[in-house]
Amino acid sequence: MERTAPQRRLSWQTGTVVEAVQETTEARTIKLAVPEWTTHRPGQHVDVRLTAADGYQAERSYSIASAPEDEYVVLTVERIVNGEVSPYLVDELRVGDELALRGPLGGYFVWGDELGGPLFLVAGGSGLVPLRAMLRHHRAAGSRVPVRLLCSARSLDLLIYRDELMEIAAYDLFDISVTLTREPAGSWRGYRRRVDGELLTETGWPAADRPLTYICGPTGFVETAADHLVALGHDPLRIRTERFGGTGMTRASTPGD
Repeated sequence: MERTAPQRRLSWQTGTVVEAVQETTEARTIKLAVPEWTTHRPGQHVDVRLTAADGYQAERSYSIASAPEDEYVVLTVERIVNGEVSPYLVDELRVGDELALRGPLGGYFVWGDELGGPLFLVAGGSGLVPLRAMLRHHRAAGSRVPVRLLCSARSLDLLIYRDELMEIAAYDLFDISVTLTREPAGSWRGYRRRVDGELLTETGWPAADRPLTYICGPTGFVETAADHLVALGHDPLRIRTERFGGTGMTRASTPGD
């Protein structure tokens, strides 16, 4: 997930690409060795800076896809049409290349076992990236918090982490649902609709259970999902959002190229 990066007074670190995996035709997962990295919280992000041969620099922010327990820092980048940074990271970056990173950043859209649950994660497209870090941390930490995840993607081919989601779904504490909004007719027998109040009711927790909810995705998606949950009686203070779009990224209890 790519966003315009705000300025912060933090030190830049160098990460070396040790692996790059094509998730879909539009997204790539990049594994980085960062020697000076200490740790991060699931849901945080980093700034990435690219410098051209003529000295021109571009910075963008990306959610961290890895858990704190993982050996490497992992980013999953979706190509943005006419973007300055994402096309390079998705199409040109190679193993052995170096990236300038600054972070970890953000303290609001984060989850740890101490925050409890039950946990409801709602992702639209590449909004799944920070939620994947939460899922991986949940397993690595041996958490017993029950989790329900709702993923919305345009098609099955564009669903990132598809194999990993299938693996996670086999565990008793996880209930994973996927809805596809533009999947052509075929063998898919799951949900084929946009996220609305009825779908959130079917796949999420009742308001009476007071779930801790994290919603991430495009601005319209996040606002719609959050509004539906509040209308269903969920406590707004138990809903954390992260949204992205043409104007950048926002983290708030209300929620680039």
